[in-house]
Amino acid sequence: MSLEGKVALITGAGSGFGEGIAKRFVEGGAKVIVVDRDATGAERVAKSLGGNAFAVVADIAKEADVEAAVAAGLEKFGRVDILINNAGIGHKPQNAELVEPDEFDRILGVNVRGVYLMTRALLPHMKENEAGVIVNIASTGANRPRPNLAWYNATKGWVVSATKALAIELAPFNIRVVALNPVAGETPLLTTFMGEDTEEIRKKFRDSIPLGRLLKPEDLAEAAFFVASPQASMITGVALDVDGGRSI
Repeated sequence: MSLEGKVALITGAGSGFGEGIAKRFVEGGAKVIVVDRDATGAERVAKSLGGNAFAVVADIAKEADVEAAVAAGLEKFGRVDILINNAGIGHKPQNAELVEPDEFDRILGVNVRGVYLMTRALLPHMKENEAGVIVNIASTGANRPRPNLAWYNATKGWVVSATKALAIELAPFNIRVVALNPVAGETPLLTTFMGEDTEEIRKKFRDSIPLGRLLKPEDLAEAAFFVASPQASMITGVALDVDGGRSI
């Protein structure tokens, strides 16, 4: 498989799953626009990947930031063939009624509004090219939710639903849309989901996964690389579980 000649814009690429995907894509021949609200992280990742990567600092919940990021990426590389909507945030485990409105709005802003804004900004370009791939990083929380993460789970359910709806709408333009459902992984977001980082809690998470380990960024990166590649040209509108069997 190869992404030679392709350009990918990856949100939340300054760490975790996004960094892993950016690294794999560059290894596979793609150029990458590394988008993250953390300037240090975005620049670190882009620098580590050399001339085939370009850092853009943006808060994807803000329309102006999204438009500027897309414009900068198009100016740098001339095109965007693949959009990876990876950026996401969560909340600490707690009863649904204890999540404050401000925190709910923040989660909705990144996990839902960010996907909407970035997709909306790039669709005219992809339609003009009559080709494109959009990969939305959802979660096993969309189909096998954990207790006390209700609003996070709900945003990821929205991502899966949006993926299916977009796949139907965009198929005539030769634009594929796929979701990936990762299980808990070795990323900075893990501590948020655990509430506190202890070996006992980590073991509890590992024990819920039949293959017996947490997801690594490179695991999700390989799945993203495949569904974005020409070898997956007949795959659209699906939500692929990358979860070590947890959703069975």
